[in-house]
Amino acid sequence: MLDYETLKFIWWVLVGTLLIGFAITDGMDMGVGVLLPFLGKNDMDRRVIINTVGPHWDGNQVWLITAGGAIFAAWPAVYAASFSGFYMAMLLVLFALFFRPVGFDYRSKIEDPRWRNAWDWGLFVAGLVPALIFGVAFGNLLQGVPFHLDDMLRPHYQGTLLFALVPLLNPFALVAGLISLAMLALHGATWLQLRTERPLSERARAAALRLGPVITLLFALAGLWVAFGMDGYQIVSGPPHGALPDPLAKEVVLRHGAWLAIYHQIPKAMAVPALGLAMPLLTALLAAVRLPGLGFITSALGMTGIIGTAGLSMFPFIMPSSTDPNSSLTVWDATSSHLTLTVMFWAVVIFLPCVLTYTVWCYVRMWGKVTAQAIAANSHTAY
Repeated sequence: MLDYETLKFIWWVLVGTLLIGFAITDGMDMGVGVLLPFLGKNDMDRRVIINTVGPHWDGNQVWLITAGGAIFAAWPAVYAASFSGFYMAMLLVLFALFFRPVGFDYRSKIEDPRWRNAWDWGLFVAGLVPALIFGVAFGNLLQGVPFHLDDMLRPHYQGTLLFALVPLLNPFALVAGLISLAMLALHGATWLQLRTERPLSERARAAALRLGPVITLLFALAGLWVAFGMDGYQIVSGPPHGALPDPLAKEVVLRHGAWLAIYHQIPKAMAVPALGLAMPLLTALLAAVRLPGLGFITSALGMTGIIGTAGLSMFPFIMPSSTDPNSSLTVWDATSSHLTLTVMFWAVVIFLPCVLTYTVWCYVRMWGKVTAQAIAANSHTAY
């Protein structure tokens, strides 16, 4: 049986993997939704765009549900505190996501241009809002969330529910949100370039050429901001990593440059932010030379680098507290029991390969260019 400390670390890796998997799969759908009103010049163009992701979006969204379930089971304290601090933001994401199933399934059932145009913008909102809010959430985690734990380890959030969104929309968090939005839009653009024909694929190519450099510039700006304009969190004392969870048993201080400590301790970790900087530019280059298949892979690697950089920089912190640093939740003290982590680990070992195999099979079976001719010939079954 794996020891408790090892399991805590494994679940940090697994939750991060689920979040990256969600970004690569469902992020592609959101990116396509963001681009839908701009790349689709007429109704048939937009139907082609929707049909590139229509058969897959609901399966891809399961990654988000699975990540949420994993956080609930593996990090219950994080789940409780995050739903207090980010309650309004999460509701906003949820309401935006409501547009997706209705938009995908009913948008083309009625031929009224006003009906279809309304749902096109609904799908745009369903892609824009979650992409932006997820980035804003990561930006706020790096700065610390205003909550504290009482003696019973109950989280208390500073602020009122009505204005809970206002402090979250600070300058750094907005930069992080723009990185997330541009990152998913680039991923969607490479997917459209790969799955559509001219002239639509050329419009997607032009979008990828613009988005790649923007992501690199924004990511570099955020890195400089973290390095020179932001204090990080550091544990100076606490119980052994394999001890029973007790978030209040440690001492945490804020130190300038603490978020960069891991790159000094493990220089090879610099490869992760390097991916985040280089891969968007390489994706744009591959789009320029019309190699969208490779571009889709480099886009996924870039997303892995950007999300991985946030996780590595904060490690072992999951949800730092700006009002009481000692209440910060970490990989070592916000987890479930040893038994729970063990049972969940073996469930992942058994079922994750099955899920991945089925997902790959679905993409293989439904592969190919989506064309206007195919939609016209199957107008009642196409999205």
